[in-house]
Parts: sequence; C-alpha cells; structure tokens
Amino acid sequence: MQRVTSYLPAGTPSSHPTAQVKLPHDLRHLRRKLLHLENGEMVMLDLKDPVLFANGDLLVRDDGELIEILAADEKLFEIRGRDRTHLVELAWHLGNRHLAAQIEEDRIVILRDHVIRSMLQGLGATVLDIDEPFQPARGAYHSHDAHSHDHGHAAHDHGHEHKDDHGNDHVHGPGCDHDHDHGHGHKHDHKHD
Repeated sequence: MQRVTSYLPAGTPSSHPTAQVKLPHDLRHLRRKLLHLENGEMVMLDLKDPVLFANGDLLVRDDGELIEILAADEKLFEIRGRDRTHLVELAWHLGNRHLAAQIEEDRIVILRDHVIRSMLQGLGATVLDIDEPFQPARGAYHSHDAHSHDHGHAAHDHGHEHKDDHGNDHVHGPGCDHDHDHGHGHKHDHKHD
C-alpha cells in the first residue's frame, strides 16, 4: 500500500494528479488515516502534524504520484441578505454562534440546521437548501493547520462561565455609565446614549 507523507497546496504549478479523494469539510482535518480513493485504491496518509486540507490540495505519494483532495457535496444553507450591510449583520449573528461559514461576496454558506434557519429567516434572510462542496473560512484563532468545526454554544466548554445573573443588581439604561465583570473573564461596556 502506498503512503502519503507530504502535501502541496492547491494551485501548485505543474501538478497533475493521477487520483482523487472526496471528503466533506469535517473529514479534511487529517494527520494519519487510511484514505479510499475515487478509483478504488487505498493509501495511508501519515503526516507529521495535522493539516486542514482545502479543495484542490494535493497529497504526494511515496512514489511521487499526486492525489487531489476534492470537497464532497454537503447539505448546506445558502444565505442571502437584502443588501451587503444586511449580509454583514447576518454573518455577525452566525459568528456569534461559532458556526463554520463560507463567506462570499453575495452569500454565506453554512451546514443545515433548522434552528439557525428559523433565526436567519426571523432576521429577514433568504435561506435556500443547496448541495455543494463546503469550504468554511478558517477562524481568527487559526494559528496552525487546525480544524474548524461547528457546534451549539452550550455543547462545549470555553473555560469560562456564561452567566446572565452577574451579581450586580441594578438596571442598565439611560444614565448607566460603567463597566463590570459578567463572570466570564472579560468586561462588557454598558454605556448608553
């Protein structure tokens, strides 16, 4: 069985792949895995460190042959706003929920989630079911070839608590001109005009 121990980024000049492997976005974060190629062959991927592969990246077999990584079609939502400002607002709401998102000039693409669909439609978005490859943007904290993933906000631990009751009994409104700790490691500004 052939092994893969190196890779090349998509668009590498003079690269002609002889095989392909189709993977959804959540299976493109790889280090060591037996891969089943589209032609029926298998190769053992054995990299030094984990890598988040993109559509078109190339795996280099020990014999020098190249294998192209293809993003598989996935069940997605295509999100469109009334205008660019509205689309930016929708992107903010999705980012606030830590959702993997493919951000394009006139649309946002995310994995299907009926709760998120309802929220987006409530915000005035047009949400369509589509099936196509998914290449979400890498997060702000992407300092190496880490993977992105989506999940409900309550389904993980950030190492800090999220509390609505922050122990400061008073009303926030006009005239409230202060900051205070909400019990999760950072302050929120509550200045009101």
